[in-house]
Amino acid sequence: MKILGIDPGMAIVGYAMIETKEDRPKLITSGSIQTDKNLSDSKRLLEIFNDLSTLVEKLKPDCASVENLFFFKNQKTVIPVAEARGVILAVLEKYNVPTYSYTPMEVKQVLTGYGRAEKKEVEQMVKISLQTDSLPKLDDTVDAIAIAICHSRNV
Repeated sequence: MKILGIDPGMAIVGYAMIETKEDRPKLITSGSIQTDKNLSDSKRLLEIFNDLSTLVEKLKPDCASVENLFFFKNQKTVIPVAEARGVILAVLEKYNVPTYSYTPMEVKQVLTGYGRAEKKEVEQMVKISLQTDSLPKLDDTVDAIAIAICHSRNV
């Protein structure tokens, strides 16, 4: 099964495609969609829509797992992130990609066994799951990998 994991954001959308074979996730590709903060929100959302559409057409995922908004420390970013998440869900619906949502706490619980695990603990479990020593530099991309692995363990 090919799972597209997505960490939504207005500035950066992290994504990762994993494939599961014999219950072992394999990273196919990962990266980010980054928008220019000097553009209007509508232009940034359109860029997310277009770039994610291209990715879905190219990667042809069987399903997608998207981080759900659960709690935000910064009230200024919650609405733009929610808008970006809405665009992401619209793209996935457009391409008939079954979509599943997980809160950060659920992802941490599934990967580490503890819903309040630190970011380093999650990163370590992602490395172990993928049997690798290195991960992408962007936290958003690593989060997308974790979200995809989370779904692979819930199927």
